[in-house]
Amino acid sequence: MVKIWDVQSRSSLGETGRAAHTVRTCGPGSGCACSELRPRMVPGSAPAEARGLAGARPSSAHARPVARLPRRLWGCGGRAAPSEMLGLMLVAAAAVELWAPVGASQLCRLRRVRTGKVFNIIHQADGDVLYFQSGINLIKHPCDNNIALYLGQLFLTRDNFESSLLPLTIPASMTVGVPEVTSAHFASMILLLVVNGKVYMHDYSVDAWFRAIGIKHPVSHISGDNCCSFGNALCVEINNSIFAYSLGEQVQQTTIYFSSNGGLSFKEFIYENQAGLTGSLGGIFRFHSLSQVGLLLVNRRKGMFLYSEHPLNRNLGLAFDYNATLHVLLPPGLRGFLILWHEKTLLVSPNSGQLIKTVQVQQGPKVLYESFSEVDVSIHSITANNHELALLTKEDTLYYGSLEFLSSSIIKLAGQNLWSPEAALMFSGAGMLDILKPLPDSAFPAFDFQKCLLNVQATLMDPSLEVAKCKIELLESSSEGHMYTIDMNSRLNLSVKLIPRLGTSPIPLVMVSNPYSLGLQASIYEAHNTYDGNMVYKLDIHLQQQHHWGRADPNFTSSIKRPTISTLTVDIANKEISCVDMKPLSMLISVGCDLEKKIIVQNKISACSKGILDPVTLQENYSYVIEKESYDANFQGQKSEEDLVVPYPYKELGCPRLVYHDTPWKPVIELWRRAAFQELVAAEFVLREVHGLFTYSYSKTASSAGCLRQPQNWTSVLQAAPSPRKPFSWNRENYLSCHDSSNLSALDWPDAQYQILGGLTDNEIIFDQRNGFYIFQLSIVDPYYSYCQLDTTFSIYVYGAYPRRAVPAEVTIILLVSSILLAVWLAYLIPSQRHAWDGCRLCPSLADLCSRCRRCCGCLAAKR
Repeated sequence: MVKIWDVQSRSSLGETGRAAHTVRTCGPGSGCACSELRPRMVPGSAPAEARGLAGARPSSAHARPVARLPRRLWGCGGRAAPSEMLGLMLVAAAAVELWAPVGASQLCRLRRVRTGKVFNIIHQADGDVLYFQSGINLIKHPCDNNIALYLGQLFLTRDNFESSLLPLTIPASMTVGVPEVTSAHFASMILLLVVNGKVYMHDYSVDAWFRAIGIKHPVSHISGDNCCSFGNALCVEINNSIFAYSLGEQVQQTTIYFSSNGGLSFKEFIYENQAGLTGSLGGIFRFHSLSQVGLLLVNRRKGMFLYSEHPLNRNLGLAFDYNATLHVLLPPGLRGFLILWHEKTLLVSPNSGQLIKTVQVQQGPKVLYESFSEVDVSIHSITANNHELALLTKEDTLYYGSLEFLSSSIIKLAGQNLWSPEAALMFSGAGMLDILKPLPDSAFPAFDFQKCLLNVQATLMDPSLEVAKCKIELLESSSEGHMYTIDMNSRLNLSVKLIPRLGTSPIPLVMVSNPYSLGLQASIYEAHNTYDGNMVYKLDIHLQQQHHWGRADPNFTSSIKRPTISTLTVDIANKEISCVDMKPLSMLISVGCDLEKKIIVQNKISACSKGILDPVTLQENYSYVIEKESYDANFQGQKSEEDLVVPYPYKELGCPRLVYHDTPWKPVIELWRRAAFQELVAAEFVLREVHGLFTYSYSKTASSAGCLRQPQNWTSVLQAAPSPRKPFSWNRENYLSCHDSSNLSALDWPDAQYQILGGLTDNEIIFDQRNGFYIFQLSIVDPYYSYCQLDTTFSIYVYGAYPRRAVPAEVTIILLVSSILLAVWLAYLIPSQRHAWDGCRLCPSLADLCSRCRRCCGCLAAKR
């Protein structure tokens, strides 16, 4: 087959002095259309696409003659006549000889993106044109492959630079002063820019600009990370965490700002012991995969990372040479990788700065340089995705490598003239590298883009690179790319399928980015065979919170009360660089609240099932009355001034549970996940009646509950709660156990009621003599049961209490005792008068008795 250039003028499209081309591969039986290369002199240099296919730029700006292929050489079906084959071959040879001086080594294909101009729909840029003076860079959106920002003269694309673009401008109304950009970051779907010391937000979906509030001092850089599981609350928190700071200032004097809402507003952030640190600030970052805030401290030409939380806050990271201001790049994927680079320096950390490693330069299996700094080149542009790294040097060399845990190395790819002062790199996919360059247009304000697409996998097949074959044929898991949650006392089981190349025995690696929080146990076994004889291996991974494995020293593990994040990565040890498509499998694991959990109060016996209440009546806007002497709206146990009429919310609460008043009672709590029952909850919890009813008490006191210190109660908790008070003001975050021996406060009131139910004590509720409804709010306060704030609202109906007596009990007792004494006295008196038959002697006695009774009744009346 013969490749034929069809060069046509684009002057009709309004582009003077430029040309377009189409490439047609024609030959006997190819079925391509007939065409003709019309001879003309092409002004200026050859087309950009032609230069890319030829392999180098033209060295001359003079016009080139293009050979003419007579139409008569071709038949109607595209076949060349046998007698004319010799002429065709001669023309082809002439064409090859014509382009041969351009270069024979072909690394990628150049093409020029020029769209939208033919319709004249691109208008003049409005506002201040932004520019970036610290070299050339390109930032890809980690979650949307079509969105990227070119940093030089700024260009923001939403279609991966597949259209001509106007330079990015900021409205003049923002009054930025000098429109110089010093830092940029994608926070979810918002672009954050530091312009002239201030932070601005650009919502490119609606083309709106905002200035961040709360920053009172000039800043130069912003830092953040991204999570791509959209809709997940934890991912939203990760995307919204942004730091703003001034690079190079003395740490003890600088002001650091932090935003928890994606850069809309900032507050001052005080790093622990910041005033006592000596050195300058090299950056501050939220290492989500390690659940730490990392501060890069630079002192005496040495850099090291400091961390904010236990256990890493007790030690410093590994010190490394810091001879020039290093750019810190956080590759996407939350795997904990860092890339620190300058023109002459390239360092990599696989664990968020705890260990810093140099990058080796290899050729095949041989190591040419132990450190990239030994190579006499200068980095011009660098890019990385979640497992690949590429850099372009000013010496027109392109290097490629992979981000590995055990070793970090790069190789030099075959040469091609790629470098220019405006060239930038970006990965458009796994193993697909774009080299991008903006091209101004004298006729339009919009810029075109020259793109060179490099297929890394195809390039690595060059025998001169001496790249070994990949030992892996398949590495996959249905869990890859997902986010999972491990709550306290929970486990997670995952599996990975591995198929090695026939005759090889690769070693799998299973790693977690935060071993202080997440522990694992992995086992591999042979599952079955493929049709071609390869063995299929199954890798089972069991994950649990490190604290509950019981294998690590307590000083090693993170605080169990603090939710954390870790990234699980499954890879192959010492994987060949040719395994471009076999990227590591990565899953984000949250050791924290499982939002699919909920609690339900058991309702086996309800007031409706026993016929005490009618469910139809309850649904018809049923209301009940709470007596004024039984409730306090302020929850202080004081009587109110009037009765309270309460509508019963049947739709939310259903039929109330039935409780007999004379029996100590405690609710039975069930834990559910999704629609599946998990267990009965034995953790500590508290109750509060929503309307302030206080006609119940607790069976335990502080002393009988075995408290070592004064226990909390609702009065103390509500007094300490901020206003307005939430329904569940007493929860796992502010709960303090009175059985904690580390708390040395005294037990001042041992007879005070112990208002915590569940746990180690058998405390119960005792209801007063009152029948009626109670609506309780229940909150699990045990901080070691779950990271979730587990709470619920339920209702009960108390029955069986006798009505209150109208006569005081004291009066009833006196009358009863008096009646008994009177009966005894009469039983003695009457027999002694049996001989008085005529009744003469009896009558005075009876008269005397009546007078005494009158005197007693008068005394009682006077006392009352």
